[in-house]
Formats: sequence, C-alpha cells, structure tokens
Amino acid sequence: MKQQEIERKFLVKGDGWRDMAEGVLFRQGYIARTQDRTVRVRVAGEKGTLTIKYRGEGIARSEFEYDIPLDEAQALLDGLAPGEIIEKMRHTFEHEGSVWEVDEFLGANAGLIVAEIELESEEQTFVRPEWLGEEVSKVSRYLNVELSRLPYTAWNREDGKGAEK
Repeated sequence: MKQQEIERKFLVKGDGWRDMAEGVLFRQGYIARTQDRTVRVRVAGEKGTLTIKYRGEGIARSEFEYDIPLDEAQALLDGLAPGEIIEKMRHTFEHEGSVWEVDEFLGANAGLIVAEIELESEEQTFVRPEWLGEEVSKVSRYLNVELSRLPYTAWNREDGKGAEK
C-alpha cells in the first residue's frame, strides 16, 4: 500500500507520557539502504512487516508497507548482524486529539526517547504536550536507519558531544 508519510519527530523530556499506554517491543533491521531509500523488516509484538521508504521533499516520504508472516520476518532479522537490529518499546496513545508514538530505545540506543506524530501536511498544527522537547525531524542521526549504523550510545565517541541524557 502506497502512502505519503509526513511525520515530525521530537526528543522527549520528563516522564509525563509514561502512564498513557503500555509499550510493545519492536525489533527491526534494514535489509537494504541507500541515500534515498530503505527496505526495513520489523517485528512488532506478534506482527511482521516489510516496509520500503523513499525520501521526498522536506519531512515527507513515500512509504509502502506489507504484512508478512511472523516467522519470515524473524528469519530476515536473524540474517542481520546483531548490531544492525534496533530494539525499542513503542508506546502509542492519543493526546489532545493527536496520535503520538513514543519510542524508548533499548540496547545500543538505550537512553534515547523520541516522540513522533504523523500529520496530513507539514503545516498541520497540533497541541504540544508538556513532555515534548526539541524537534529533530530534520536531524538525520535520529532516523532509525541511521541509529542502526551509529547507535546513540556511540555518539559521544564519534563526535565528542556525548549522548544527551
């Protein structure tokens, strides 16, 4: 199914979001990636998906997502190196009329918590929750595909800035 994905991404500050939804474990990895497209396999709870994304203009991207059998998704992930797999707990909930996804990363990306909101247009307005921090929609290092290459916990070794806690 083709879909235009327009999402904004923010760092999360504080714990005000924690009681809004239970988390679901996500495991995902990238079978193929180039500068402008990715092919991702994901296991979310008991569901497997294969997703193809193409970069567009601004924060918009074309996305094609397909359900695949769970055992096939697991086998595709098993074919990747352990360091190529991202694990996170995803908490999905509605807040002030908008659906939010808060990803609490695990493993090599532990300590990073990011909130995303999908929008109909880049100009769409929404109510900013009090726990929403700095916007990082256009900062490529926060993309999951980039986190699989250079994990959050390695940032301080790579650029001297340190992983923000």
